[in-house]
Amino acid sequence: MSIEELSTLETSFNKLVETLLAKKLDSEQFTVKLNCERSYFTRFNNAKVRQTGSVADGYVQLTVMDNQRSCYQEFTFTGNWEIDWKTAYNVLKELRSELSLLPPDPYLVFPSGNNTSREINIGDLLNPDLIVKTILEPVTELDFTGIYASGIVIKGYADSCGQKHWFATDTFTLDYSIFSPEEQAVKGFFAGSEWNNEAYLAKIKDAKKQLELLARPPKKLDRGQYKTYFAPAAVADLLSMMSWGGVSEADIQQGNSSLAALWRSEKQLSSLFNLKENFQSGLVPRFNELGEMAASELPIITKGILANTLINSRTAKEYGKIANGANSSESLRSPEICTGNLTFTDILSRLETGLYVSNLHYLNWSDLPNGRITGMTRYACFWVENGEIVAPIENLRFDESLYQFWGEKLIDLTNFQEFIPEVGTYESRHLGGCMVPGMLVEEFTYTL
Repeated sequence: MSIEELSTLETSFNKLVETLLAKKLDSEQFTVKLNCERSYFTRFNNAKVRQTGSVADGYVQLTVMDNQRSCYQEFTFTGNWEIDWKTAYNVLKELRSELSLLPPDPYLVFPSGNNTSREINIGDLLNPDLIVKTILEPVTELDFTGIYASGIVIKGYADSCGQKHWFATDTFTLDYSIFSPEEQAVKGFFAGSEWNNEAYLAKIKDAKKQLELLARPPKKLDRGQYKTYFAPAAVADLLSMMSWGGVSEADIQQGNSSLAALWRSEKQLSSLFNLKENFQSGLVPRFNELGEMAASELPIITKGILANTLINSRTAKEYGKIANGANSSESLRSPEICTGNLTFTDILSRLETGLYVSNLHYLNWSDLPNGRITGMTRYACFWVENGEIVAPIENLRFDESLYQFWGEKLIDLTNFQEFIPEVGTYESRHLGGCMVPGMLVEEFTYTL
């Protein structure tokens, strides 16, 4: 997208908001949220292009509040003000007619404050004409499958109090798997705002090494406890559970949080474990659905002790807390687990004998109050003996508590991190991801 087109969309959004302000009744308040993208998608299978194309999409969510009631409706954002303001005004009138039919909401939060922000991050992405050649040339002989998505994503916000935010970011994600003739697979991600071809080639080179190891006869392991190294992608899978019955203040108050024992100071994690929200990468907006700004950094767990939970204004109103800019679901938006001291070259020697786990899947809580997570190993997981990879393993199910693997059984974290991106495309391209190191754990429990 050109700078001129981006500017036109911003101007159209601002004029739309001005029109709604002029049409607003004295007793009404409203919020306007924009989600817009101009994206390229290319899907690969067996190192061939199976689908390619571009998407120009956008929608606005208008929420109207009056007399302790609220309702919302979404409509298409074309970027043409003459079209959009008429649609918006019709939606506004429809919402007014619905409000009186709804019950009052005692914890409804009205927009307030005077926050404004404008952040535009222009990247250096692959030219669309070079996408296929650049991605496929290094993998022509491989069974390479995946999807490449790139382009600009825009988030806008405005409300009847005068708050206004505009966020645009240029990013790409490549979510891929490479399969062996034995139907084993290596899973990988490559993402950012600037395409680095040397880094991409290094990723493919490492995947080819893992494919060679996967060609060995697999080793079947008995259930039990094994010393385990979790690569960053596997750590990201475990971290994702913290947004589902973890760091939310509402979940803690309602008895639905795995961190309740940590919150009550009955338990603590390893002093090596530090988790924070870090928005300084600029990959996701700091503002939430009410235009509130989160701090650029917020410590969540510091040296194993719970420092903060995520609290949105609704939760704050209901439980008498102080909001900290969390989103409506009080989930992690830009999490980072801090590094430790384990170097890349020492991973296998420190592991000695045990499991090297690259990826996990099918994660779920098996015992939420005690923080127990169940799931399975997946993609390029290996048995290691005497500091050397011996064989791939058959899939294993695990069941272990975060109070163990991030607690007393955590040996160390790597001194490097990887960015593991959000690659979802439901309704629109998802933004952000997490920065995580690898981690070495003793006596991790595998049940099947």
